[in-house]
This record gives sequence, C-alpha cells and structure tokens, in this order.
Amino acid sequence: MGARRQTLERMDTTQAWSNWAGDQRCSPTAVEHPGSAEEVAQAIARARSAGRTVRVAGAGHSFTEAVLTDGTLLHLDRMRRVLDVDRSSGLVRVEAGASLRELSDAMYEHGLAFENLGDVDVQSIAGATATGTHGTGARLRNLSSGLHEIELVDGAGATATLSEASDPDGWRAARVSIGALGVVIGVTLQAVPAFTLEGIDSTAPLDEVLASLDELAAANDHFEFYVFPYSPLALTRTNNRVDRPPAPPSRPRAWIDEVLLRNHVFGLACRAGRRAHGLIPHLNRLLARASGTTRLVDRSYRVFASPRLVRFTEMEYALPREHTADALRAVLAMIEQRRLAVPFPIEVRFVAPDDALLSPAGGRETGYIAVHMYEGMEWEPYFRAVEEIMDGHGGRPHWGKRHFQSAETLAPRYPEWERFQAVRDRLDPDGAFANSYVERVLGPPERKGS
Repeated sequence: MGARRQTLERMDTTQAWSNWAGDQRCSPTAVEHPGSAEEVAQAIARARSAGRTVRVAGAGHSFTEAVLTDGTLLHLDRMRRVLDVDRSSGLVRVEAGASLRELSDAMYEHGLAFENLGDVDVQSIAGATATGTHGTGARLRNLSSGLHEIELVDGAGATATLSEASDPDGWRAARVSIGALGVVIGVTLQAVPAFTLEGIDSTAPLDEVLASLDELAAANDHFEFYVFPYSPLALTRTNNRVDRPPAPPSRPRAWIDEVLLRNHVFGLACRAGRRAHGLIPHLNRLLARASGTTRLVDRSYRVFASPRLVRFTEMEYALPREHTADALRAVLAMIEQRRLAVPFPIEVRFVAPDDALLSPAGGRETGYIAVHMYEGMEWEPYFRAVEEIMDGHGGRPHWGKRHFQSAETLAPRYPEWERFQAVRDRLDPDGAFANSYVERVLGPPERKGS
C-alpha cells in the first residue's frame, strides 16, 4: 500500500504543460514523473487501462505539437543520471532525462565530449535526438548519429535495447522517432576526447559568403551564418579545434557579450519592431553593422551553446546542400517583395548525411535554413511562404520545429518511410504513443489491438 501511495503522489492531475516559447499548451489528464523502467511501464499500463495515450515531455524546446496530449504526460526529470562511462571506448550510458548541458559537464570530468552540438543545450538527450537536433559541420552528422544503443519501453510495457547489432531497423528508426515508438529511458552515447574550440564571430558581405559556401564549409570544423532580412551583411560563425587550453572570458565580459548584447539589446530591437513594423529594415541593418568581431576560446560545449532569453517560434528545413544558396536568396527576395515584418535573422548550417530512417539529413549532404519570428508577432504567412520555397528544393522539415506537412506529403521525401512504419507497427501496434501531431506527420497507427 505504501508503494502505491508513493506512486500516486507523483501523479498530478491538474498540472498544465507549455513549451519554452509558450505557444504550445495542453492539459493532460494525468502527469507522472517515473524514476525507473518499471515505473515507466506501470505508467503506460495505467494509461492503457484508462484508454489514454502517452506522450513524454523533455525541456520544451520543440515548437511543434509533438508533446501535446489530453492523456498521460510523462516527465523524465527523475531519470537524468550518468550510469556508466568507458573512457577507453568513449561510450557513455545515461538516462534519457539528462540535459545536453548536464551531460557535457559530466563527460568533461572524464575527458570526453559530444562531437558536435547545436546552439542550445538545455534539451534532454532523448528529446534532442528524437527530433533530429543538429549542430553545424560539413563533416559531422546530427546528434542522434552518436547513439550507440537506445533503451525504450514499448507499447506493451516491455523494455527493449536497440542497437545496430541487435535490431538494426529498430535502432535506425528509434534514433529519430518523434516519440512514436515508445518511451526512451536511456541511451549509450559515442563520445570523443574533450577538445577546445576557438569561436570567431564576424561579418562579411552576404554575396561573398553565398559565393563561397562550399569553401567555407570545407575549411572549418563548424561553419554557419546568419542574415537579417533587408541587410546586405552576413554574420559568420566559425568554430575550429585548437591545441591549447580553454581561456574563457571573465564573468562580466561573458555577461556583456552573451546576455546584454545578444539578448537584451536584441530583445529591445525586436520589441521596437513589433510595435512599429516600419522600423524593422532599419533596425536589422543597424544590428548587422554593429555586430563586429568576437573571439572565444573555451571548452567545446561552452562555445557551441549560448543563452536564449528572447522568445520566438521557429521553422527549419533540411535541403540538399547544393540548393542552400538559391533557397536562401529566394526567401530573402520573398520577404522584401512582400515587405514582411521579420526582425529575426535567418540561420544557415551544414550537416553530413546519416542513416536514421527519418533523419532530415538522411542520405544526403545537407544545408539547413531556419527562420524565426519574435513572440507576439504573426508568423504563419511568413512560414507558409518559406515552406513553399523549401518544397521546391526538396526540403524536409525539422521534426521539432513548425511546419505544415502531413504524412502524405512527407512519405515521398523519405526513401525508407515504410521501413520506419514497420518498426512502428512492431513496437507500438495499438498507437499508445500517438497524438494529433504524430498522426498528422506519420499517419494514424494501425491499432491492431483494438
């Protein structure tokens, strides 16, 4: 009786959920915080017996409806431990609720690091990999490619360990799954020896950057750039390995660069543009000119990621790399032709191909183009127009960011779509982990058990 009471105390039937941006919200019937594989299985069983589906919430940094449910919502905040570290092989076994930043700190103590990261590191490892989260680096794959093994609890409440050796199709499906195959409870990561990065942010004429994209991507370990609509300048960012110890800035200097300038000043400009749309072209050109050059030498993960205090919503598309420049030019031309109020820069990154069945970068050298809209501003007309351009270039949407695609439009873009569906039918035949977003982008489950 005591154990049952303890479990029920961890259920919350009133807590609503919202994402980081505050524009996706739901009120689950039940919210649970399991602390083990057994408790996850018990939560799934309770949901199924009550006729409810199950979704899992990470850190809330997705912009889609992927988490939304009126059924059972699981939080893995009690499952965030590092379970095992093998320095010789670089394999690190961790629980699924741990954040990328927590894992980076823990691995660094063992002389290890993620090979690559994006510019936000508060996501859980399970949420980041399930949506195909990536950084930038023409020779580097997305984060899910580093998953050596995946432990999940399936629709029947059974725990499975998926690897290339034990279940190659299941492993390739579960690396990018949008939570449609089960509750991931742990992963084994392939880490690399810890390294120091030198990050240099600078500006250059956009036309020059676009004319030399291949050279810039090849010449740097990590290359990306940003461009403000209505500005002729690109804000370039190069991160390269250096053979010297970290030399982080002082706390006051870091606060000025990362918080005051990149967040507070930028947020002030966004608020001004939201009040008076006509100011946006002038503010964008001013921000681009004022960016200047900065240099940072620090632990890799401290260079990759930085604070995000200005709220926004986002769409991002993966394109064949050779289409990146043309697609970006088309987006910028469309914004100017329609005089759209876009106060946020467009971000461009590069990723190597991988073999996850639903990876947006699967099977091709990839360029990513991300567009954003400041909170409280109309985003849908802008995003729909961008998506139309991306469709014309063979684009695949980032699974954790806004888009308007459906299973019907997505299936032709993924050569191994049916192989993923076969794994889904095997691990979740009754649709225990479906919601409206999953059914829209993957199609309804067969519900063989109904």
